[in-house]
Formats: sequence, C-alpha cells, structure tokens
Amino acid sequence: MGIRIIKTALAAIIAIYTAVYLHLEPPLGAGILAILGVEVSRMKGLKSAIERFVASSLGLFFASLAFIIFGFHIWVVALFILMTFPVLARFNLKDGVVTSAVIVFQLFAHGEVTVDVLVNEVLLMLVGLGWATVINFIYMPKDQHLLESLKDSVERLFGVVFTEMALTLRNPSHIWNGSELLEAHRLIEEGARRAVLNKENRLIGQEHYWSTYFEMRRLQLESVQGMLEELALVYEKLPQNEPLAEILELLSEEVKSEVYRGITEQRLSDLRQMYRAMELPRTRDEFEVRAAILKMRMELERYLEIAKRLKKRNVMLDKAEP
Repeated sequence: MGIRIIKTALAAIIAIYTAVYLHLEPPLGAGILAILGVEVSRMKGLKSAIERFVASSLGLFFASLAFIIFGFHIWVVALFILMTFPVLARFNLKDGVVTSAVIVFQLFAHGEVTVDVLVNEVLLMLVGLGWATVINFIYMPKDQHLLESLKDSVERLFGVVFTEMALTLRNPSHIWNGSELLEAHRLIEEGARRAVLNKENRLIGQEHYWSTYFEMRRLQLESVQGMLEELALVYEKLPQNEPLAEILELLSEEVKSEVYRGITEQRLSDLRQMYRAMELPRTRDEFEVRAAILKMRMELERYLEIAKRLKKRNVMLDKAEP
C-alpha cells in the first residue's frame, strides 16, 4: 500500500506539471485522472487506462451533444448521468464512470463546446491516464520472495497437521486444537491472491506456477479436512493405526521437500495390500474404527493424486510437490 501511494503521488505531480507545460486547463484535472489510473498491477493498470479513456471519450461526446442541444444547465449534467452511466456499465466500462464524470464536469466549467476545448479535454485524458500507465509499468513490487515465504509456511503447517494426525492415531485421546489447519487455509488464500497479482505483472512470458501451486494446496487441504473427519471416528488403537501413522510422519517431512520421490505413494500401495491380507473385523467397534482408517488411507491417496492431476494440465508445475 505504501508503494502504491508513492506511485500515485508521483504520477499525479508529473501529470500536473505536464499539463501546465502544455497549457492545458485545468492542469489539476490531469492529476485527478492520474490518481484514478494507478492500479495494483501492470495488467490491471493497462486495462483500466484503456477502459477509462474509452469511457471518458464516450462521455465527452454525449455530454457535448447534450450541452449543445439543451445548454449549460446543472439539470443537463444530471440528465447526462442518467443516460450515460447505465450505458457505460452495460458495456463493462464501469471503471471509467468516475473519469468520465471528471471530464464532463470540466467541460461544463468551460461553458462552451469548441474544437479547442474538446482537444484540451482529450489531451488531459492522455496526460493523466498516460502517466499513470507509465508509472505502473516502471515499477511494481516483486512478490517472488513473499510467495516463496508463503509456500514454506504452508508446507510447514501441512507437516504439523500430518504429525498431529499421526500422534492421534497412536493415542486416540491426544488433544489438538487444529489451529494450524485454519492458518494454512488463510495463507493459501493469501498466496492465491498474490499469485494473481504476480501473473498480472508479467505481461510477457507470464508464469503460472504459483497460481497452480496454491490451487493444488487448496484442493489438498480439502482432502486433509476429509482425513480429519475420519480421524475423529478413530476412538481406539488398533494394529492398523501404526502403519498409517508412520506414513503420515513420512509425509510430514516429504511435504517440505523440493522434489517428490514417490516414497509415500509406494508405502500407501504396500499398506493397501497389507490391510487386505489382515483378518476381517470381529466386533462392531473394530469394524467402525477400521472403516474410518480405510477412508483416511483413501483420502491420503486422493491428496497425492491431486498433484499428479494438476501436472497434466497445460500449465505445468515447475517442481513436483508431495
């Protein structure tokens, strides 16, 4: 937010000085347009500048007709707003509503519609929105380090969650408040938002790795929540608990690794065969607990499958993530 304020101030002052140099009236109008044109990303800034220029040009055209036909009266301005703003919104030019109003109010202040006045207003738009676009392109904060930090934090939290699940399998009376799960959700959403900004700031050769990564983690978190729902039904310790707990402990370390070696997936495959070779449950309680453990294993397989499925998309992950 601090960088955006500095960029806005810089764009406004340069636009005003440029308007003064070109003898445009009022020069402060260029500053207002520059303030409105500064955005949070290069792509959004470029799109916003185009939309504002088109909307302002249309507003200038319709306002000129209205003032020529009805005269320069305040009620004509209200008529212009009632007629023009819905049209701009209809054609997805809502970002240009305010800039259009600025231009029309300046035209009203001139009190006449002449070629010189219209050229003056168009130049004010070019100066204000132009400098805002230039400043947007000159500097945008780099999100790479922040995204890396969010990634590391999410993976650390996933590791804690898997460790806590393993502890609960070994000791069903183990108490865990689940705060890491909530924090992981918050960081994933923040990472997804930052990933969008990072992509919008790369107009050429856009990187989709971060968007895909945080989408993968969001889906995997849903799978983890499914495992926790089944874990709540494991109210006693059985021989089937320990092998799954060992795999969860292994995954708590693998989730932090830069390269996925497939060890967890192989262990799960072996566990599936082990469970099939075991005797059937003898009591209802044993059946219920083993059913919950079986569902946990299936959810864990789904967790690992999510990364594979996303890697088959046109947007490929740069690294395989466990």
